[in-house]
Amino acid sequence: MTEIVLGVGASHSTLMNTHWDQTLHKDRAERFRDALHQARDALAEARPDTVVLVGSNHFRGFWLDLIPSFTIGVGECLASGESGTPKGPQPVDVPLARHLADTLVDSGRFDVAFSARLQIDHGQTHAIQYLLDGLGAEIVPLVVNVFAPPLPTLDRCEQLGRALREAVLAFPGDRRVAVVGSGGLSHRLPWPDWRAPDGEDEEFMVGAWLNGRNNWQDYDQRRREIIRAAEAALTPAFDEDFLALLERGEAHRLTAYTSEELEEAAGNGAQELRTWLIMASLLDHVPGRRLAYEPMPEWLTGMGVAVLDPADTARA
Repeated sequence: MTEIVLGVGASHSTLMNTHWDQTLHKDRAERFRDALHQARDALAEARPDTVVLVGSNHFRGFWLDLIPSFTIGVGECLASGESGTPKGPQPVDVPLARHLADTLVDSGRFDVAFSARLQIDHGQTHAIQYLLDGLGAEIVPLVVNVFAPPLPTLDRCEQLGRALREAVLAFPGDRRVAVVGSGGLSHRLPWPDWRAPDGEDEEFMVGAWLNGRNNWQDYDQRRREIIRAAEAALTPAFDEDFLALLERGEAHRLTAYTSEELEEAAGNGAQELRTWLIMASLLDHVPGRRLAYEPMPEWLTGMGVAVLDPADTARA
């Protein structure tokens, strides 16, 4: 019998790797890092064989020449290794990954893209580094388009999570499956709408996203400079409200937002909350437990960690 044993939502930031020494709010940073360790301990206690790893991609594995809404890695998975994150091949649970892709397509509900040689970046490898290290679990990587509009609607992400839940539970075998949603919370990246870049920096960004498939590293230094020059734009009140929804098992209420409304409320980086929504839906929206929330202007992001444990609901 295959079962879903745990869900984790966690923010990511490569600045945690590259600029720790320059972080002013060390107490906040340490509380966030400690919460990642707590979440990793919860994962270790849950003993997953496989982790469905839901994340975004920051134009290091996908480019504007082809942007699917949802992509499942069903073969090789290579980590790009930017900013001190893991690099190279990652272990994929190929039978489960292919079962999920087949089931979604055969059901007629989702024509998901698949990749037999998927490249992921810190949108997922940050979680591999801080949450999965040492677990010995394989992954099923799921990449969600959150940065190149038109984006999949939040309601569509909720539906995908439910369809994935059904597919996981129907997998023949004896898997223990955990789910990680990586991204968010509120933040605003100095990234343009690719359809209407304004100014030299935005033109450069769009050029990198369009032309970087074979040489994305050549663009990385200036990309980082543009990001480091940006002013933080956090919305702690939004983050607190979202985490409260998660704790009540009501993250599905996020679907009331359009993409435009979500960006206005919490910044373009908050579009990554699709990954948390899919994770929560896969866990059937059991009430969650917040481990940390820290607004980190130095990292440009509201940093949160939460755990959804079906065993907590069973005990209650």
